[in-house]
Amino acid sequence: MSDYPIETGRVVISKSGRDKGRPFLIVELLPEPYVLIADGGLRRLRQPKKKKLKHLEITGMVLEGIRDKLKQGTKVFDAELRSALKSAMQKKEE
Repeated sequence: MSDYPIETGRVVISKSGRDKGRPFLIVELLPEPYVLIADGGLRRLRQPKKKKLKHLEITGMVLEGIRDKLKQGTKVFDAELRSALKSAMQKKEE
């Protein structure tokens, strides 16, 4: 599996399905082996995708600002999530 913990706010990359290769954010933990993921574009926060952990590549990146908002129950906008994921992926490439 991965050395990183599975937690809300962690960036993951899809390994299978039509969204293969796309970055997502874990927005909610479900009973093993499932999580809910969203990216603010293809999968919006109001309708996240249920996906098995074995179909996701766990990264070392955590979007702390969005994670804190999700835990507090504060409204997170899809544009905010898209922007945070885009900047996180650009930093990873550098």
